[in-house]
Amino acid sequence: MVKSKIRRGYRIAKYIVYKETLVDSVENFWSFTGAFLGIGLIAFLQTTLSEVDNLFLIGSFGASSVLIFGAIQSPLAQPRNLVGGHLISAVLGVTIYQVFPNIIWFTAPLAVSLSILCMQITKTLHPPGGATALIAVIGSEKIKHLGYWFVLSPVATGVFILLIVALIFNNLTPNRKYPTNSRFSRTFQWAALPTRRLLKKIKRKHR
Repeated sequence: MVKSKIRRGYRIAKYIVYKETLVDSVENFWSFTGAFLGIGLIAFLQTTLSEVDNLFLIGSFGASSVLIFGAIQSPLAQPRNLVGGHLISAVLGVTIYQVFPNIIWFTAPLAVSLSILCMQITKTLHPPGGATALIAVIGSEKIKHLGYWFVLSPVATGVFILLIVALIFNNLTPNRKYPTNSRFSRTFQWAALPTRRLLKKIKRKHR
């Protein structure tokens, strides 16, 4: 009995390790392409509209891209979490800086911890949101001077660019479904259908 349980546990562990280390080149391609295009569009706005400071491209978008393109089944990567997590954290970060300016030993941990708490309460937990709150507090002077405009740009604009790209690229193949809620994912799969048909035509031509 004990030996059979050990063997069964070993087989399960072996299967999990196999699944976690399995490389799917097609899925990797779409993860790469989606992240490249999403961040690339935001960077394009940065270079064309603001040459002085990174007012459109902030570090937390990189972390979001890992989730929404590389771990699309994660509850933390869903649209509600992506949008809500960033916006709530941005508002909190700006508010904390406005109330307690230049007390970084207090404002930095308060912004991160309070953003985590609010994301948990609103069920919009998104780890990069903590970084967004922190950027609002410790960012450059130009970012701090934006005040609540920081919530609109770069946060909201960047988040919605990433979301739109994710909704398209994460529904181009049968194995990718985003968001995980089937009712919403079917809607976005219909929106991505023309792109899928175009890709199929390109593949046929190359055969």
